[in-house]
Amino acid sequence: MFWSILKVLIALGAGYLIFKIGYAMTRGIAMPIPQPPPDGELRRVNLRFRCPSCGTEIRMMKTDVVDPVPPRHCMDEMELVAVDGEAVEA
Repeated sequence: MFWSILKVLIALGAGYLIFKIGYAMTRGIAMPIPQPPPDGELRRVNLRFRCPSCGTEIRMMKTDVVDPVPPRHCMDEMELVAVDGEAVEA
């Protein structure tokens, strides 16, 4: 008798867990993509720059403009290497 009740409780717990995971996944898919922030606010970017003189690389993750100016290093403008993880051809 005890084992039967234990099996039912385990099955109910597993069913509840499966339901919660499925519900969370469905909510994640159903949410619309948020609108981009207005100009002047920080927005997410994924840009990589490399210094042509010494080879130092930096990654820019947030900016307040649409097309950011490359930073300077070793008194030179850095070259854009990658956008969103994709290499940029020179």
